[in-house]
Amino acid sequence: MKIDLNSDMGEGFGPYRLCDDEAMMKLVSSANIACGFHGGDPETMGRMVRLAKLNGVGIGAHPGLPDRLGFGRREIPSQADELRQQMLYQLGALMAIARSERVAVSHISFHAAMGNMVNRDPVLADLMMDAIATVDAGLVVFVTPGSEIQQAARRARLKTLALFLADRAYDAGGRLVARGLAGAVIKDEASVRARVRRFLLEGTVETIDGAVIAMPARSILVHSDTPGALELAGIVRGEIEATGATLAPAAELAD
Repeated sequence: MKIDLNSDMGEGFGPYRLCDDEAMMKLVSSANIACGFHGGDPETMGRMVRLAKLNGVGIGAHPGLPDRLGFGRREIPSQADELRQQMLYQLGALMAIARSERVAVSHISFHAAMGNMVNRDPVLADLMMDAIATVDAGLVVFVTPGSEIQQAARRARLKTLALFLADRAYDAGGRLVARGLAGAVIKDEASVRARVRRFLLEGTVETIDGAVIAMPARSILVHSDTPGALELAGIVRGEIEATGATLAPAAELAD
């Protein structure tokens, strides 16, 4: 079995960093690089691309809303085409930086509120996926299983890769529990280890209310801003290797 391990990276800016990106890049197979709106800046983006190239890690764009103070987690009322242009601006910037380093962007993963807004609106989802397909029909779109983004990506004939979020709680409908609720972010190492092991061996996850649901994913995400993220990523990688699975970047696993 092959599986992807990815993280949202380069989400600091200037001298400010959320995570030890250099160490994290040695653990993951795909990196979702912040593109300058919710986090990141041109220098940081370049550094992340070079680190990914050095470590053989797949490079992905991680576009978000233009809200550094809220870390892209606050929704901003926007017209559909505004969101489309914001996404394209960020994707294009990372593609240019990657090309200058003689590597390519292989995937795209929406950040926080931008992703939530797209997932609620089938028309917006189609607009965004059509824009991505026009820029590069070979890009892989990271999705949550059964989401509007997944369905729209398939309509646009884009490849997708479904995510399991190791450090976030799910409800019985397979949706992420809102971050403001108790237990929504899972920081305990033993809990993360148990969740990942269940996912790898059974393809299921225990929900926040104790139910067990299917989790049809091929990629595990660890947020780099979760406290102890580096240690959690190490645990996830250890569990992957303990089950006999091997790491592979998103481009090799998408369907």
